[in-house]
Amino acid sequence: MQYLSLAALSLTLLLSSGVTAPEAEWVELFDGQTLEGWTTKGGRYDGGAEWTVEGGAIVGREGPGGAGGLIYTEKEYENFEVEFEAWISYPFDSGIFPRMTPRSEGNKQGAQITIDYRPGGEVGAIYSDGFYQHNWTGSDRFKRDEWNHFKLRCEGTPMHLVCWMNGELLTDYRLPDSSGNFAKRGKLGLQVHGSAGAPEGSKVMFRKLRLRELPSGEPFEAVEGARGEAGFLELTEAGGAAGWRSLFNGEDLTGWKAHGGDTGYEARDGELCFMNKGSSSHLETTEDFQDFQLRLDFQIDRGANSGLFLRGARNGKDPAYTGCELQILDDFHFEEDHDTKLSPYQFTAGLYGAKAPDTKDALRPLGEWNTYDVYYSGSRMTVRLNGKQIHDIDTHKVEGAPPFKERVATGFIGLQRHGAGSSSGDDYARFRNLFIRPLD
Repeated sequence: MQYLSLAALSLTLLLSSGVTAPEAEWVELFDGQTLEGWTTKGGRYDGGAEWTVEGGAIVGREGPGGAGGLIYTEKEYENFEVEFEAWISYPFDSGIFPRMTPRSEGNKQGAQITIDYRPGGEVGAIYSDGFYQHNWTGSDRFKRDEWNHFKLRCEGTPMHLVCWMNGELLTDYRLPDSSGNFAKRGKLGLQVHGSAGAPEGSKVMFRKLRLRELPSGEPFEAVEGARGEAGFLELTEAGGAAGWRSLFNGEDLTGWKAHGGDTGYEARDGELCFMNKGSSSHLETTEDFQDFQLRLDFQIDRGANSGLFLRGARNGKDPAYTGCELQILDDFHFEEDHDTKLSPYQFTAGLYGAKAPDTKDALRPLGEWNTYDVYYSGSRMTVRLNGKQIHDIDTHKVEGAPPFKERVATGFIGLQRHGAGSSSGDDYARFRNLFIRPLD
């Protein structure tokens, strides 16, 4: 059986999920007329740049002697998406800075997504007292003398930054676990870099700034090496204190029961294995859950067809429709092997019968382990597969039959045993490292 070693011995995985309200609303950061809600002090890069409001935009210019500096939101943010339009003179240097804190606060760092529109400059690089990731082609896609639309997502610990420009992905970068003392929350900053050499009249302008906060959740903290083997996780004391607990003990089916028969499953060497032969249709937890964070690993063979049930009802009906199902499928060969055409929602991470995954490139090759991170609170659901965001939705606004608002609000967590495919062994799917954190 194959195992993939995790990158580091100590792991801290932040599930970027959950807010107290069902969904976060977009809020305007700029009223188009004043700098109310903004400040030039209190971040890491205070300076003497000049900031004004002109023509419905925040305008930044170098101060006396070519001074640069940032203007920041007065409010601090942790996980968020921000959208704005930017116009910048050529040549001039700017950027957007998430999680800015004062230097006095333990020298905690934020980061920068560069908008360095100069010869040799980079648009879309990641910088923080040095480059973490370069982007040599971003400036080629920047529309000169035009407004360019940006969308930035910042979330997690360490910080994961995803930025789009004019609707196309510009950068996708997660700071390494060893990246240093980065702040978990801070102000959002806009920059005039300062150079004492910019042409007269140079400026950067920002408009249509709006932000929505993303769920923060609680960190899932674990260390690798449970059972003395790579790939198996054990909760840290901090993880347990945050409310995380295991759903599978690695030895037997305690806490689970089979539906539709008694065969088709086996606890083996720390893994919950789905056998090619058996009578059961799915496993379900003996405990019901309403609002929760959930993470699990799965590995599948060719032709496998499985799924993850959330809030399944115990009325004997299909839990994909009484609660919901996140697909687990061999996306690579299923259509070819079965001479069929899948519906978009049938691919891995699709919300069965309701919504296709936002990306289909998150599933790893067969034989490798994959990780689901799920947050489900009220009607708000966020899902990540191998760190890539697949869904961030209000389920009550998703088309489905029956509508989600008519489905049960509390139910079991389930693992579907649907199709064995062409596995050469005695099992075709395996699960491990199943952890849940009920939300009060």
